[in-house]
Amino acid sequence: MLTAAGTERRGLATVYGCGAYAFTPRGPTWPLDLYGAGSPRLALRWMRGRAQDIADQLDPAGATPAHHWLTDQREHEWFLTRLRVGAAYILTLFEDATRYVLMVKPGR
Repeated sequence: MLTAAGTERRGLATVYGCGAYAFTPRGPTWPLDLYGAGSPRLALRWMRGRAQDIADQLDPAGATPAHHWLTDQREHEWFLTRLRVGAAYILTLFEDATRYVLMVKPGR
């Protein structure tokens, strides 16, 4: 069986590694959430949930890009396409010096 990326699966399901991290320029990196999604759509659902959680904690100006991403159907389709062809997707949100990185990458 061939996947969308053209690789043979040999009975092993693809897992999409999802991670949310927070870091500051001079501080440590904090893993906020790690998840293994069984499909690109489940990975998108996870990312939407984490983006909403982060947006809820940011001031209005910092939350605006997250709110835009949450309603951007075209970007969600791009997300799904990237995962289906075997590429990673990264969303970075920030407020002041804190960066929040949400990442999904295909793996096994």
